[in-house]
Amino acid sequence: MSGEPGGAAGSAEAWPTVCVVGPLPPPSGGMANQCEQLVRLLRAEGLSVELVRTNAPYRPAWVGHLPVLRAGFRLLPYLWALWQAAGRAKVVHILANSGWAWHLLAAPAIMIARLRGTPVIVNYRGGNAGAFFARAPGHVLRMLGNASLRVTPSGFLRRVFATHGLTAEVIPNIIDLSRFSPAPPRSFGNAPQLVITRNLEPIYDIGTAIHAFAAIRQSFAGARLTVAGSGPELQSLQTLVSDLDLGDSVLFSGRIENAEIPALYAAADCLLNPSTVDNMPISILEAFASGVPVVSTCAGGIPDMVEQGVSGLLVPIGDHQAMAREALRVLQDAGLAAALRQAGLAQVREYAWPAVRRRWLDAYCRVAAAGEAL
Repeated sequence: MSGEPGGAAGSAEAWPTVCVVGPLPPPSGGMANQCEQLVRLLRAEGLSVELVRTNAPYRPAWVGHLPVLRAGFRLLPYLWALWQAAGRAKVVHILANSGWAWHLLAAPAIMIARLRGTPVIVNYRGGNAGAFFARAPGHVLRMLGNASLRVTPSGFLRRVFATHGLTAEVIPNIIDLSRFSPAPPRSFGNAPQLVITRNLEPIYDIGTAIHAFAAIRQSFAGARLTVAGSGPELQSLQTLVSDLDLGDSVLFSGRIENAEIPALYAAADCLLNPSTVDNMPISILEAFASGVPVVSTCAGGIPDMVEQGVSGLLVPIGDHQAMAREALRVLQDAGLAAALRQAGLAQVREYAWPAVRRRWLDAYCRVAAAGEAL
């Protein structure tokens, strides 16, 4: 299993068959987008990859409107698909998250793979892992400990695992650089375009960024902010915009399809990321790849991917004054903006498929070989 796919030393048949367990868009989101990209890129390499969706459409569709019944209608086909796929694969790769997603989706996949005698890679991605592990039943950590390999996208999560006596390897998120390219620097006068690409949920604290934007408007009267995302906080955030007398300078665009995201970044002069809990946000990688300077909180794993003062500017969680101050530095200092832009473009190459590909193939081969040796 040591050759490159399609190369002289080995063909695609030399690589182990893989069952990937995870969600797909819609709705778009970090884990769903990463799962879709990984499966597509692995198949393009010639690997045999079977996907078991954790969010498969309800059949029949009307069941999705019945809160209790729909869980069973999705769970039973999911378990059956897992049982079949785990029996065919040499490795089961599970994209896992914290909370109920762990108990309802990841844990059954681990148990079924164990029953089928198939080694498991748990690809843990939950930015809230520390709080989840602290209050989770003991069997959660035991189950993680029994996995053949634990993989996290960031050093932050690897450190969280270490506090609970668990080792993990870091294989970062993937950014498809063919979709993004930096727009030429532009002169925006008094009308810079700022963007937020996070869902409207409490953990992303969009309100802090709106307060920061209100302060930015005092220096740039024509500034505009686009909030690209959807979620339960929409009405309260719209009220906040009204209370701050921001008028139509803030646009809530709703969820934007993946195909339209590059155009959003191409028109932006600065990305604001106000999240309070995070791991390795794809939005920051997309901004890097688009040449958009980043001002973000230092939540979770963000300092592992944003080098303070080099590839981005970091501020404390919930500090709208600091966020406004750092954003104004970007908007008022063309030299700083250019330096951040170039550093981000250089750094994002570490997350491109050519850099990440070998690490996943190596992990699959090691885990499959260890499973065959048992």
